[in-house]
Amino acid sequence: MKVLVLTSEPITAEQLRTALGSDIDPKDAEVMVVAPALAESAIKFWMSDADDAIGRAEQVRRQSVEHLGQEGVSATGDTGEADPYTAIEDALKTFDAERIVLFVHGAGDQRYREDLDEREITERFGLPVDRAVV
Repeated sequence: MKVLVLTSEPITAEQLRTALGSDIDPKDAEVMVVAPALAESAIKFWMSDADDAIGRAEQVRRQSVEHLGQEGVSATGDTGEADPYTAIEDALKTFDAERIVLFVHGAGDQRYREDLDEREITERFGLPVDRAVV
């Protein structure tokens, strides 16, 4: 199974296992981690102040791939656009995912544009979506 993970924080295999439920063992999956360059606020997004967001996304991608690899999960990663929907679309151009897992902050702690709608993602990309809070 090919799993596309969109995350705003570094994740572990245990977190992925929990998000996937008993359906899939992450060690049996091919995982692509995408860390979108989420801005802290709308002002930073609209002022194109992306340096911090890009640096943070790169750190999230690197740490997630490293954690997953250490736990026996085959994972690659990339940083994504500030718009998570665009980040998903871009990733799906090169990674033929069968499932999407979203790791996002809770409602009070979300970054700008992190309020993703699983139903919209399913309708837009035709894939099942799981959501977990980090």
